[in-house]
Formats: sequence, C-alpha cells, structure tokens
Amino acid sequence: MSVASVALRGEATGSPDYFLADVASVAKKNLKTGDILDGEGGYTVYGRLVQAGDSVSHKYLPIGLGRGVKVIRPVAKGSFVTYGDVELDRNQFSVKIRRKLEEELRARK
Repeated sequence: MSVASVALRGEATGSPDYFLADVASVAKKNLKTGDILDGEGGYTVYGRLVQAGDSVSHKYLPIGLGRGVKVIRPVAKGSFVTYGDVELDRNQFSVKIRRKLEEELRARK
C-alpha cells in the first residue's frame, strides 16, 4: 500500500509524526580528552534507544552526530555521551537541524 501511496498520491511514507524516540551515544570504552568518535558501527560509541524528552533534557549526543567529533572531557565506559563531552561544529547543517528539532520538542511541552 505504501508504494501506491507514493506513486498515486505523492505521499511520503515511513515518516514520523512526532519526535518520540532518539538513539543516544554510549561509550564503548573509557573515552579520554582528545579521542575522536567514530560514530555508528565504530569502536568508540554505540546507540541506545531512549525517549526523546529524556535525550533532550539530559543533552545526550545523538549517534548520528557522533562521527568525527572530538572528546573534550572524559566519559566512562557504558555512560551516555553528552553535548558537553564533545566539541561539535555548531555551523554544521546536521547540528542546526537537530537543534531545531529539539526546540520544537521543548515548545510542544
């Protein structure tokens, strides 16, 4: 049915209505200052599914933003990586879009 919806009515399929869940970065090993995260499928972090509200309120680093960022304070193995633990390029398009998504979630509450 979704193929017909796309082809006949031009509707998008598989897109969420709300930001309800998030995949947050968790340290696979003890991370030290200066380490570079290698993102999904790498050796430094893995993703854990969390509620979107918890992710935003605790400032967890989304796994999708975790490739190539530098660790600026140590993170223990098994701990969530937060925005405060890494150096993000705030001018990067994906970071700007993420911030907008977070603002929309806060406005809904």
